[in-house]
Amino acid sequence: MIDTERLATWLDGLDLPGKGEPVEHAYLSGGTQNEIYEIRRGPLHCALRIPPPTAPADRDKGIHREWRIIEALEGTDVPHTPAVAVCTDPSVLGRTFYLMGFVDGWSPMNMKDKKWPEPFGSDLSARRGLAEQLADGIALLSKVDWQARGLSDLGRPDGFHERQVDRWTRFLERIKGREIPGLDEASAWLRAHKPLDYVPGLMHGDYQFANVMFEHGAPARLAAVVDWEMGTVGDPKLDLAWMIHTWPEDTSSPEAATSGYVDLTGMPSRDELLARYAQTSGRQVDDIDYYCVLAKWKLAIVLEQGFQRAGDDPKLQAYGPIILKVMREAADLAETTRYRG
Repeated sequence: MIDTERLATWLDGLDLPGKGEPVEHAYLSGGTQNEIYEIRRGPLHCALRIPPPTAPADRDKGIHREWRIIEALEGTDVPHTPAVAVCTDPSVLGRTFYLMGFVDGWSPMNMKDKKWPEPFGSDLSARRGLAEQLADGIALLSKVDWQARGLSDLGRPDGFHERQVDRWTRFLERIKGREIPGLDEASAWLRAHKPLDYVPGLMHGDYQFANVMFEHGAPARLAAVVDWEMGTVGDPKLDLAWMIHTWPEDTSSPEAATSGYVDLTGMPSRDELLARYAQTSGRQVDDIDYYCVLAKWKLAIVLEQGFQRAGDDPKLQAYGPIILKVMREAADLAETTRYRG
């Protein structure tokens, strides 16, 4: 819970509306990573993002990192939550936290039974716009001048691709509790290949429908890209691959409705989204297979961490076969792709 008296005292020292009025708050979401609360104080309406009390100490640095990104996005074309204020003083709420403008929109993660809200549930032509807006979000993100916006120290763009296999292989060795078929084949392929070009840029790190919000109603309009926990300066085309590596080419097929946690029926094909991204971002996508191998390989390793600590958690236990499937897909794509960069 939030100590509203301490929060109010801190807010009184800022140039924000609602000074002197009581603070109202409501829990919105959270878990082991970060918690989000809705905050109201007179005309002030925002969301507060904070690590849970039991989170490791380095989570505070992650929260401040997220803050730096959304603050840097101010004035860009990237839909984002407005940056309101940040607090690194643990005497206020016990952890580093930040306030962002409250977004009046909806998240695909809150849909029931994978059913899109109307009109997107019944109007497939309107549904196309959801995917197009999703692709536009990272295309616009890739164009942000991260150096001019003070993010030169956010990541280590030099040698980004050269580090990927070694870094994540070491990570896997620390948590590994079983053999993962396809791992060695995909790892060897990634070591032997590289993208056609590499233009560093700001990237989200976990870009998908789960981490965006849309405005209410049609046509589809992206309201905000959210959850910047994995944000860094690296290769933005890895965000693109993260988004489309399971995207079916034929979105009229039964696979489109069952391939993921959202129904992709009626949405643009994979190739159409790639073309849209290329047009908006100005980046070539001829080497997308390289990025898809990397995305699948990396996703399997990230999910393996959750699976290894699953215990009695059925949600984490369910990762087990998914990880094996995704890693096998990475190895199969590496074997069959014509890309030899």
